[in-house]
Amino acid sequence: MYDFNNLKKLSDIGELDPKTMEAFRLFDADALSDGAIPKKYKELMALAVALTTQCSYCLEAHRRAAKKAGATDEELAETVFIAAALRAGAALTHGTHLFLEK
Repeated sequence: MYDFNNLKKLSDIGELDPKTMEAFRLFDADALSDGAIPKKYKELMALAVALTTQCSYCLEAHRRAAKKAGATDEELAETVFIAAALRAGAALTHGTHLFLEK
């Protein structure tokens, strides 16, 4: 399903709705740019989200951006474990819904 050649089709989507595509590009660029939170940390957050949503496209795009912003392999590894902990924690806390109230 994840064929990176599919990303070439983004321009097709943009041609069909150029106004919205440009708005998305601007929003995305602004959201991930340096601000109160430095770009490197925003990219590491994006990687954690991509790991939990399991989006191969996002993983590669944000891995590249994180490395370009100065992220180390150690920071990438910690990001993996943060995402894993949150997924596991969500399963545990949602498991409480399986039991009737006492």
